[in-house]
Amino acid sequence: MKNWMHFSRQPEIVLAQYAELKRQVPLLYALLVLNACAVGYTHYTFAPAWTTLGFLGFLIVVCGWRIARWIAAPGAGEIAVSDARAQLIRTTLLAGVLGAVFIAWSLLIDQYGEAAERGHVALFIAATVIGCIFCLVYLPQAALLVTAVVTLPYLLYYTLRGDPVFIAMALNIALVSGVMVRVLLNSFNGFKDMIESRSALAAKQGETERLSIENARLAHTDMLTGLPNRRYFFNCLEEALAAARASKSRVVVGVLDLDRFKPVNDTYGHAMGDRLLADVGKRLSSIASAETLLARLGGDEFGLLLTGSVGDVQAVGQTICDMLAVPFVIDGQRINLGCSAGLAAYPEAGTCVHELFDRSDYALYHVKSVKRGRCALFSLEHETLIRSERAIEAALQAADFETELGVVYQPIICLNTQTVIGVEALGRWTSPAIGAVPPDRFITTAERVGTIHSLTLMLFKKALSDFRRMPAGLRLSFNLSAYDITSAECLDRLMALIVDAGVNPGRLTFELTETALMRDFEAAVSGIEALRALGARVALDDFGTGYSSLGYLRQLPLDTVKVDGSFALNVTEQSGRNILSAILGLCRTLGLECVIEGVESDVQLAALQALGYRAAQGYLFARPMSFRSLLDWCDGAGTTRGTDAEAA
Repeated sequence: MKNWMHFSRQPEIVLAQYAELKRQVPLLYALLVLNACAVGYTHYTFAPAWTTLGFLGFLIVVCGWRIARWIAAPGAGEIAVSDARAQLIRTTLLAGVLGAVFIAWSLLIDQYGEAAERGHVALFIAATVIGCIFCLVYLPQAALLVTAVVTLPYLLYYTLRGDPVFIAMALNIALVSGVMVRVLLNSFNGFKDMIESRSALAAKQGETERLSIENARLAHTDMLTGLPNRRYFFNCLEEALAAARASKSRVVVGVLDLDRFKPVNDTYGHAMGDRLLADVGKRLSSIASAETLLARLGGDEFGLLLTGSVGDVQAVGQTICDMLAVPFVIDGQRINLGCSAGLAAYPEAGTCVHELFDRSDYALYHVKSVKRGRCALFSLEHETLIRSERAIEAALQAADFETELGVVYQPIICLNTQTVIGVEALGRWTSPAIGAVPPDRFITTAERVGTIHSLTLMLFKKALSDFRRMPAGLRLSFNLSAYDITSAECLDRLMALIVDAGVNPGRLTFELTETALMRDFEAAVSGIEALRALGARVALDDFGTGYSSLGYLRQLPLDTVKVDGSFALNVTEQSGRNILSAILGLCRTLGLECVIEGVESDVQLAALQALGYRAAQGYLFARPMSFRSLLDWCDGAGTTRGTDAEAA
C-alpha cells in the first residue's frame, strides 16, 4: 500500500493520469453537488437553514469553481509534466479536504430528520465513496485518501450511535469500499502497464522510423562520394517524367563520364582512385539544387537530371565538364581528369526512362569518340547514327546461333584455399556481318526482338557440353534474363537440356538480377521454385544495385547472393567495409552463400578475407576465358592469378 501513495516520476504516466482526471473530475464534482442537493432537499424541513442552505451553498460554490477550473485547464498535450504532476498532488490534497468537509456536513445533518432521512444520509455517504473511487481510479492516492477520510468517521459515528441497523449499513459500506479499493488498485496497475507498453511501443516505432529513414538515406546514397546513388537517380527520373507528362514541361537526362580516371586509378592505385571520386562528388554536390540532381551511377559514371525551368542545358553540362577539368590535388599530387557528358531531353529525344537514358548514353559515347571533355545533346545527327544499331537487330535475327555463339568462363575462387570452386558462363557473339558484339548489346537486342529464349538455350547447351568435361568438383553458374525466368516453356526446355546432358543439377547455379525479378515477380518466383525442385541452385546477382534487395532476400527461395562488384571498390573505406560486413552477416543469418564480385587488387582481397568472405571472382584471379584456356588455367591456378589468357 505504501507504494501506491507515491506519485509516478514517469512523464507518460503523469500526463495520462492528468488527461483522465480532466475528463472525470468534473463529473465527480457534479455527482457530489447533485447528491448533496438531494440530501439538502429531504432535510430542508428538519435541519436549520444554515446547514441546508448556507453550508450546502458554500460546498456547491466550491465544487462549481473546481468544475470550471478543470474544464478550463490545458489538455495533456499542452501542459508541462511538472505542472501536471503538481496538479495531481493538489487534486489529492483537495480531495481529502473536501471529503472531510462533506462527511462532516453529512454527519451534522444526520442529527435531524427521521429514519428515512437518516437512511438518505447513509445512502449519500455510500454513493459518495463509490463515486469517488470510480472517478478517481486514475489517481489512487486521492481515491484512497477520500475513502479513508469518509469511511472511518462514518463507521465510528454509527458505531457510537449504537443503532444495529446503521452499524450493519456502515460495515457493509466499509466492506464494499474495501473491495472497490482493491479493484481500483488492480485497474490502476493495468492502466500503468498499458501506458508503459504504449510508451515502449511508441519509442520502438520511433526508433524503427528513425532507422527506416536512415536506411532509406543510406540506400539512396553512394557511400564513397556522398551523392545520391543509381537507385535514387532512376526513381527521381521516373517521378520527373510523370510530372513532365502532366505539366507538358521539359526534363533533361545526362550521363557524365570521367575521361582519364582509369589511367589514374591504374597509376596511383584504387585508394587514390576512391579519394579522387570522393573529391569529384564534392564538386558535383556544390552545384546540386532542387532542379539539378547529380548522382553516382557506378564506377566513374555520374547521372544528371535537370527539371523545372530548363534553359541552355548544353551550357549547364559544359559547365560541369569544365569544373571537373580543373586539376585535383591529393597528397601533393596534381591530377588532371576531365569529363565528357551526353544529354537527352524529354520529349524530343524520348518519352520513357529507357529511351532517354540510352540516348543520353549514346550522346556521351559519340562525344567521347569525337572530342573528349565536351557535352553533347542528343540530336537528329545522333538519331541517324543510332539507326546503325538496327544492324545488330538484323544480324541477330539472321544469326546462326549454333556457329556464331560462344561461351567463355570466369572462375569463382574459394578465398580460404585459393582454389577454383566454380565458373560463371558468359555468352559471346561474333557476327560474320558486323563482328563481335558486346554481351549487353546483343542480349538487350535479343530481348527486344524476341530471340532471347533461343539465344539462352543455345548458350546453355554449349555450356553444359563444356561442363561435362570440367573437373568433377566445379560448379557452373549461368545467367538467365527476365524473359527466361518468367517463361514456363523456356524453363521446361532448360531443364530438359540438364536431364539430357546427364549433369547433376546440384552442380548448377542459375543467376538472376533484381531487374529480372521485378518484371513479373510472381512468375519469377514460380520459375525459381521449378529450378530448385529439379535440384539446381539459384543466386541473386548484382546484389545491392537493384530496388529492393533486402525484400528479395526475405521473399525468394535463394541459395546464393552475389554482391555487386561496386562494393569491392569501396572495401578500403570504413563505410564500405561496414556495408560489406552487414551484407555478409545478413547472408549468414539467412543461410545463404555469399560471393563477392569485381575483386581487382590484393588490397581488396586482403580486406575481404579479413571481413570473412569465402568466395570471390574478379580480374585479380582471372578474366573470362575459353573452355580450353580454362582447363589450362585450372591446372596452374595454384601459382597463377589474373591471367588474361583468351580474355573476352
